Amino acid sequence: MSDDRPKNLRELARRTDSRPRVVETARFVRRLLPGDRDYGDALTTSGDELTHQLGRLLRETRTERPSAIRELGLGALQAWQALSEAQRRGRGTADVAILFTDLVGFSSWALEAGDDSALEVLRRVGDQEDAAVSANGGTVVKRLGDGVMAAFSHPQKAVDAALDLREGLAQITVNGYTPTARAGVHVGRPRKIGGDYLGVDVNIAARIGAAAREGEVLVSESAKSRLDAAAYSFGRARRLKASGVPKQLSVCPIDREG
Repeated sequence: MSDDRPKNLRELARRTDSRPRVVETARFVRRLLPGDRDYGDALTTSGDELTHQLGRLLRETRTERPSAIRELGLGALQAWQALSEAQRRGRGTADVAILFTDLVGFSSWALEAGDDSALEVLRRVGDQEDAAVSANGGTVVKRLGDGVMAAFSHPQKAVDAALDLREGLAQITVNGYTPTARAGVHVGRPRKIGGDYLGVDVNIAARIGAAAREGEVLVSESAKSRLDAAAYSFGRARRLKASGVPKQLSVCPIDREG
């Protein structure tokens, strides 16, 4: 006669793990822990670190039913993340050059051109974005409709990527439309959460990109100060007036010398 005790113990553990009172207790404990209580979603677990991989594993398992083990596991990772961020005082540990781009006039053109033509433009623009970013050692963080956010180790790489993209877009024509982009580059120490970057420096970079004119690449003072002045020509500096940025923030257009 076979011994069913291991099987019975596993079944008991499974039932206990999903009991509403046990799950609620685990969730209560998690709420007492420091850190992001939403830890475990796609944003917070999209990186390549071990904690991100464990978070994805917990997120993807036992989703068919409530699980106390899942809640406690995510809670432990949540607390670890909070401790790590506290040691960094809420900021990143290294300078990051952040590039934002978007197409000028694309939305109004797409309304007239139709979905097929708009999709063709976005695909070809995406190819150019990938090529420009990767050729300059950067990483595409995320796509934003008809634009992109990318991160680089140095502002020169971000600026060169923006200028390369401008040249690449000039080779695209769909139904009489040639896309042009505007771009902004800023250097700071944003917080990295998963595969994304968050914080005031990201907001500043986004505002700089939005303030650029058609075909223009704007850089902040923090980015300009790290560039080789002999390799670029700089336009007249202007004050950036936008919500969420320092009042004295100055930006200037940049282009390749000669």
